Amino acid sequence: MRRRKTRPVRLGGVTVGGDAPVSVQSMTNTDTRDAAATGEQIRRLVEAGCEIVRVAVPDREAALALPEIRRGATIPLVADIHFDHRLALAAIEAGVDGLRINPGNIGGGDRVAAVVKAAAAKNIPIRIGVNAGSLEKDLLRDGAPTSAAMVESALRHVHILENMGFYDIKISLKASDVPLMANAYRMLADKVDYPFHVGVTEAGTIFSGSIKSAVGIGILLWEGIGDTVRVSLTGDPVQEVRAAYEILKSLGLRRKGVELISCPTCARTQIDLVRIAGQVEERLAGLDTPLKVAVMGCVVNGPGEARHADVGVAGGRGEGLIFRKGRVIRKVPESLLLTELMKEIDNLINGGDRDEGFGNAGADSAGSPGGG
Repeated sequence: MRRRKTRPVRLGGVTVGGDAPVSVQSMTNTDTRDAAATGEQIRRLVEAGCEIVRVAVPDREAALALPEIRRGATIPLVADIHFDHRLALAAIEAGVDGLRINPGNIGGGDRVAAVVKAAAAKNIPIRIGVNAGSLEKDLLRDGAPTSAAMVESALRHVHILENMGFYDIKISLKASDVPLMANAYRMLADKVDYPFHVGVTEAGTIFSGSIKSAVGIGILLWEGIGDTVRVSLTGDPVQEVRAAYEILKSLGLRRKGVELISCPTCARTQIDLVRIAGQVEERLAGLDTPLKVAVMGCVVNGPGEARHADVGVAGGRGEGLIFRKGRVIRKVPESLLLTELMKEIDNLINGGDRDEGFGNAGADSAGSPGGG
């Protein structure tokens, strides 16, 4: 796919836009006033692969916690501000790497100018965050948001910043309605070259929200639109990061951690594939090394998909074949499949080789593991 050309902005050590990879971000759901709890959640998000983290700053007490949170965070920190420009100024003073504001809702021109001046002095970019649920009333048509209204809202805020000579801008156009959101991004992509933060807001719970986000974010990324993403889920934000990487990996945009290939099972499956696949996913959840692992239930598609992966298994009757880089390594009982697969993964990552004595295990057994 050909990505839309955007001007890059920099949040701390992460570049968004330009030729930089699509970055993954999330937002804490702890009470920002509790710096320790917020810092601990950020640590867990970083472990999951989060590259940018946002925190809500609803009041002065939350703003006062930002210096401690910033000191403990190892990734760029973005402050989410609404209505009170003084909170934005406090966040900038606390050392945040980015702001999420709407210039039109933090007060008059002098207040916006104060925030812009402070952000420019410290090279802090501003994300204009348009949400379909909170558009200006004069933009609503019969009380309902439209994609055109979302674009108009974004352009109003962009022009406020541009008229002040500020161009270090990112934009998001979020809605819980996928077509509404996708069309808004498409329309704005033809009007500005600022990088886009893409996401479906209020997407839902971990299951339904991940699906809705995959559709909305995936559509746009496939069209080359999107420079940084957040999957908005009701639940542990660590799941947001995992879902985001799965979306990016499925489109070939990022290779981080394990891509698990596992079949849906059917009557041909004669091993406990659901258990094995779940355990493999759980054990490899924290692995950063790009790796494709196949856990397949039978000989119909199993050997082919396992050969396509870096390492994998294909099940038979109470046993299975271990594949590595397209080659059958050995046949093992079902009780040892998980253990032996994990050994092969460890050896593959560390450059080891346990293939000795298994060079002829492939052709005869690949088509019929377990003899049946």
